[in-house]
Amino acid sequence: MNRRVASLCASGRACEILAALLVFGASATFAHHPVGAKFDEGKVTTLSGRVTAVDWANPHVHVFFNVKAADGSESNWATELASVVELDGSGWAADTIEPGDTITVNGPVALNGSRQIWGTTVQLDGKTVFTVAEDVFSSRGEAVSGPTPRWPDKQPRLGPPKGETGYWALPSKTSLMEDGATVAVDKYGVLANMNDAAKVAPFQKWALDLYSLRQRNWLKDDPMFLNCIPPAGPRQFQQPFGFQLVEDRDRSRIFVLLSGGNSNWRFIYTDDRTATGQVTGNDDNPLFYGHSLAKWEGDTMVVTTTGFNEGFWFSNGGLPHTNKLTLTERFTRSDLGTLHYAVTVDDPGAYTRPWTSSWDLHWVAGQELPEFYCQDNRQ
Repeated sequence: MNRRVASLCASGRACEILAALLVFGASATFAHHPVGAKFDEGKVTTLSGRVTAVDWANPHVHVFFNVKAADGSESNWATELASVVELDGSGWAADTIEPGDTITVNGPVALNGSRQIWGTTVQLDGKTVFTVAEDVFSSRGEAVSGPTPRWPDKQPRLGPPKGETGYWALPSKTSLMEDGATVAVDKYGVLANMNDAAKVAPFQKWALDLYSLRQRNWLKDDPMFLNCIPPAGPRQFQQPFGFQLVEDRDRSRIFVLLSGGNSNWRFIYTDDRTATGQVTGNDDNPLFYGHSLAKWEGDTMVVTTTGFNEGFWFSNGGLPHTNKLTLTERFTRSDLGTLHYAVTVDDPGAYTRPWTSSWDLHWVAGQELPEFYCQDNRQ
């Protein structure tokens, strides 16, 4: 039993469930949320049956199939799989499996007792299908090199060079934590060892307690998973599907276009909206993305954002925040293929002091953002 298992067993989570996680959970691919948030990894089963429908939609593909019981009666089950983006990128298609085919599925069943199973493996005629390549995202396009593209006034371009396309993706970190912290987490921000929780950021006690509770619950209450709430704050720059920065210089604003979540967008204003630096009028309402004002310091765009509501998680892994949150973000395009992002979190309602986290993003040249919509079939 590893330390993660021991610490969670001590917190009341069933040890047999966690033991099952060690057997197959580390290799299970789950596009939108950790497998343990919805499926009971202590109840792994194998089911076979005839396919009745394939729902090829984001955020998860579902294959429906009839399973015959010993008495001859049939019940319809749903196999949940990775996203269309991941399956397409791994060479699979909507017609890989068709109604009438017989499949065999192995995986954990739903925690709520409904007839749903996570497709850890899916076999058709003895062949395993719908696997997801570990490098499905890192293989998007060739690595690019070259000087930082610039506007005629020599300011760095944050989007594509003139006449080209592309987007930012492949973050070097997928979980928000203070620079210098040595904490093992997975790509969803789930800690490998619960004893490391206090090392992630300078929490106030209530915030640490809430963060720990979200971790012990395998992030099952994440509003992005439950209700397709936007992945705002630094989280928008740690999603696997990437984002674009579209500079509308005529109107002194930048669009941040996201592929993850609901394909949301955010405005960053590059002029001084008022003498106090704050947006006024109807925009005073607390927002998911807050109110963002930018200025340039040399080749770095510095963005100050306030006016957040508390209805979202601003990081993978569930770090809390309050409406007192101020983010200071720094975007530096050091060359054609690299965007360095650094964010200082100042939230006196949740943390004992301001703290900073940073990572790099890489340019995916010649491609448009993947089409991903949370709301298609999230249930």
